[in-house]
Amino acid sequence: MTAQTRTSLVVTFASTHDAMRAEAVLVERNVPGRLIPTPTVVTAECGLAWKSPLSARDALVAALEALAHEEILELEV
Repeated sequence: MTAQTRTSLVVTFASTHDAMRAEAVLVERNVPGRLIPTPTVVTAECGLAWKSPLSARDALVAALEALAHEEILELEV
């Protein structure tokens, strides 16, 4: 059985601390998504990334304004 991929928003971080802080805030604000291992196609300082559906873009961007993060990417994951 092959895993199904779909385009998602992936947020990268410079450190594990930044990723964990973002997770706490995003969960608190009910932004859909979860922490995942940073996809191998992405170069990032941290091994963790946040994955959200495309439909969560506005909520994700708003929540990330006050949080340290590197990039918000659209990837097939």
